[in-house]
Amino acid sequence: MTFSGREVRAEKVVMALVLAILCASATPARAAQPRPDLLRRALAAYRQVDATGLVHNRLLTVVDYRLPSSQRRLWVLDPATGVVRFHEFVAHGRGSADADDPDRAVRFGNAPASRRSSLGTFLTGPAYAGQHGYSLELVGLDPGVNDRAAERRIVIHPAEYVSAEFRRKSGGRVGRSWGCPALDPVVSRSVIDAIRDGSVVFVGR
Repeated sequence: MTFSGREVRAEKVVMALVLAILCASATPARAAQPRPDLLRRALAAYRQVDATGLVHNRLLTVVDYRLPSSQRRLWVLDPATGVVRFHEFVAHGRGSADADDPDRAVRFGNAPASRRSSLGTFLTGPAYAGQHGYSLELVGLDPGVNDRAAERRIVIHPAEYVSAEFRRKSGGRVGRSWGCPALDPVVSRSVIDAIRDGSVVFVGR
């Protein structure tokens, strides 16, 4: 397989961003960061969306559903500087986990009423006051993978089952949503205000 000069340059940009973020995150306060292969895919997705002119908020959110819910698995990054703005707990959908192991997401989907989390690339919309409080619209950009997110009402919202009190009582794990990447109410508004209105969210495993 051969690559054009443009593709090689784009690949170098992605790798430079990966290295910048990993280096910027390698301080004691920011020791945790997405694993390199996931970060590389997330940055490539960010670059693709940015090329279409849809990115109006230049932050990148990465969710790693390979990790259990008992670990912080959502990052908000600044691709330009490599700074990790947030590193938080996030829920997965009830339909994504087995009843005997609710801590891990193992199935993903795009179908209404599946209560499964969706993988892929999303663009954030406006924030709004909804059923769950201050929430954030998500637009799925991958046909057949997450493009029914708006129809399914897959949004970022606060949930008590992601709170520190819930985690304390559950032995560390987060409760499950109906497919939404729900956040701890203590941090949800700050995260939503940071990434609203045209930033990229990449959900992988």
